Parts: sequence; C-alpha cells; structure tokens
Amino acid sequence: MKAAAPNPERAQPFMKTCATLTPKIIRVLIADDHPVVRAGLAAVLQSQPDMTVVAEAADGEQTLELYEEFSPDVLILDLRMPAPDGLQVLAELMARGGPPPRVLVMTAYASEADVRRALKAGAKGFLVKGAEPQQIREAVREISAGQAFLPAKIVSRLAEAIAHPELSARELQVLRYLARGKSNKEVGQILYISENTVKGHVKAILAKLEAMGRTEAIAIAASRGLVPMG
Repeated sequence: MKAAAPNPERAQPFMKTCATLTPKIIRVLIADDHPVVRAGLAAVLQSQPDMTVVAEAADGEQTLELYEEFSPDVLILDLRMPAPDGLQVLAELMARGGPPPRVLVMTAYASEADVRRALKAGAKGFLVKGAEPQQIREAVREISAGQAFLPAKIVSRLAEAIAHPELSARELQVLRYLARGKSNKEVGQILYISENTVKGHVKAILAKLEAMGRTEAIAIAASRGLVPMG
C-alpha cells in the first residue's frame, strides 16, 4: 500500500512552533578595564544557551569602536574606565543616531551620585560588582527585552538621590577642589572665576547639602559619592 504524501499545510504549524521555540541569542559587549572582571562576566554569560559575548573592551575608546562594529543587544559598562570613562561613553552612544543603546552599568560602589548620573545618562540597569551570577543574567535578559533592571538596594539609593537637591556641574567642581584643601581664592584661580563667585557657590553647596560648614559639607558629599573618600 502506497504511503500518503505529507500534507504541507499540516507540517507548516509544526515548523512555525519550532521556530518560535528557538531562543534569541542575546549578544553582549563587556567593557571593563580589569581583565579578571571581564573574564568572570564572560564565564557567567557564556554558560547560558541564550547568551554570547561578542567582544570585550578595556577602555572607553575601545568600547565605542567595538560597539560600532558589533552593535550588541546589551552593553555591560564599567563607569570608571580610562579614555573616556563610562559616563562619557554612554553619553556618546546616546547621541548617535539609531536605536538607543541598552546599557547595564556595573561599578564597584553604587554611590548616590553614580546611580543618579548613570540613569540620567540613559542606562537601563545598574548593578554593583560582586552581584550574584543569576542576578547578572536576569539583568541582561530584562535589558535586552527593553525593560529596566534595578535591584531593591539601587532603588533605595535612587530614592535618596531624588530626595536631595542636585548640585550643578560648577558646584561639584568647586566642592571637589574644596575637598582637596583649596581656598576660595585658589579655586577661583583654577576655574577662572572671581573669589566672590566661589563664595556664592560655596553658600549654595552648604544649603543644598544642609551642612553647617565646609568640613561637614565635604563629609556629606563623600558619603554620597560626590567627592572621593578621605
């Protein structure tokens, strides 16, 4: 007895189902100036069937070049990299035409200032280095799908940041020079502004940080990540 020929119309739904079940491979670019960190992240991601690391960058310039070359689905970006730093990389990528980059920022310490600046610059997620592998994978999947990813601790830090008045770029400059022990006159000479203008910025800084004096202002700023500790 001759076997019946297969019906293409019946086979088609099965083929569609198989195609639907094929997972999308998430292409990731890792940017960090520490080789050990890059290797660790690559191992965490490459162990997953739906993820692949397409390239690794050691500095900001290389990150921009590799992003242009590979157009990854997700960029894992360290904030503190040389030439240029992570925030500058993020700003440049956001300024380019086409779909905005999907960026997961990872840094050693999630200060209030870091969280605020990264999200304002366009990052879709934020994690502290040392996060659990499963959390890293979850973040990559969420961000690849166009969702934001912020752990509870980061959300809390962001809420604190929003509650505090933000210092202007010039006020931050003045504050950082004060933290280095510079006088009003010295700060004015460095920034090419008058000493009275510096005094005005200092007054605004004290008000925004709710500090009684410079020493307290610097301590508060250091605790929030606005100036280096110690």
